[in-house]
Amino acid sequence: MKSQLNLGCGYDIRPAWVNLDVAALPGVDVVHDLDVLPYPFQDEKFDIVLARHVLEHVNDLIATMREIHRILRPGGMLQAIVPHFTSKDAFSDPTHRRTFSVNSFAYFVGASHRAYYFDFGFSKLAARSIVFQKRIAYPWNYLLERFVNSSHRLQNLYEGSPLRMFPAYELEVRLIK
Repeated sequence: MKSQLNLGCGYDIRPAWVNLDVAALPGVDVVHDLDVLPYPFQDEKFDIVLARHVLEHVNDLIATMREIHRILRPGGMLQAIVPHFTSKDAFSDPTHRRTFSVNSFAYFVGASHRAYYFDFGFSKLAARSIVFQKRIAYPWNYLLERFVNSSHRLQNLYEGSPLRMFPAYELEVRLIK
């Protein structure tokens, strides 16, 4: 059975996962502040760490990523979902400390051009997608998301061009240890 951690779960309680949050909400298995290191887990404990709308809240992103790397098993995966910098909601929450671009997590890969920044590194960035809100009021987002995510080159084009006048919602990435 895979060992899975739902980091900063809030009300998103997942059965058969270790659900961690700073608040002692119903269903939370471990109450812990992500800004307090180390996390209360042994090295290489988890196969999967899900960080859904939590990394934008931490004080020290680099220390948090180092700690996630520590608790992931070799070959384990971090799935991170964070606000994209063009999102209209990115700065509405006063507890958000940062937003992210499609290249933000590439810095944490050991083979990156900036690998010397950190004393740890993930083995690969397995996936990255810019996600757009899909609502009847935004019919173009269905096509725009498909177009933008058809290549990394087009993701970069979107972020660096007037196309970003159509704001994205979030960024989803998967890092492999």
